[in-house]
Amino acid sequence: MIDGPLTVHRVAPAPGQPVFYYDLGHPGCYLVAERIMSTLPVVPEWEPVHGAALGWLPPTPDAAGLARTIAQHGLMPLRLPPSWPPDSALAMRVATYAKGGGRAVAFSLAAFRQVFAGGRDLGDEGTVLIAAAACEMHPTAVLKGAGLRSVQASLQRAGERARQAGVSQLPAIQVGAEVFAGEDALERATGALGVPAGPVT
Repeated sequence: MIDGPLTVHRVAPAPGQPVFYYDLGHPGCYLVAERIMSTLPVVPEWEPVHGAALGWLPPTPDAAGLARTIAQHGLMPLRLPPSWPPDSALAMRVATYAKGGGRAVAFSLAAFRQVFAGGRDLGDEGTVLIAAAACEMHPTAVLKGAGLRSVQASLQRAGERARQAGVSQLPAIQVGAEVFAGEDALERATGALGVPAGPVT
């Protein structure tokens, strides 16, 4: 269990390791997050970025189309959050804090599912703490960690790295010098890694 605030240190991805840039309030990022670990032939680095702070707001979702895509991939049925766009500011700081303790994937998947399968408000502190509890992160430590200047600075630097890499929208996957963004990012990134990409749904 993470039971105390952490100082977040940047660990560069391994050579050839893809980087997945995501925001927990973005439905496209949710779709990629649920499939990326089983689809890419190389385990990616998960890089949380605060899309709203960078001007990358999630589009108003086509609920029917999104529900069909989710069903096609065998994911839990869609339940959209009550307000749009979701306020991901706290959640993204917690994702950055979780990354410092090696729990970025676990926390992020739990948060995504709370929002897009549970229909909970991402801006609600309770939603974030439920997701944190699912990966054994203590609520007091989580809230303290989310307020650390080092965590906030790390999240800001992640956004700057994304921009420098050429990211202009989410979801985005960086493979070497190439960045694949948008609805088919996962399929194109998979193809770039030498694996035939399945049909885009």
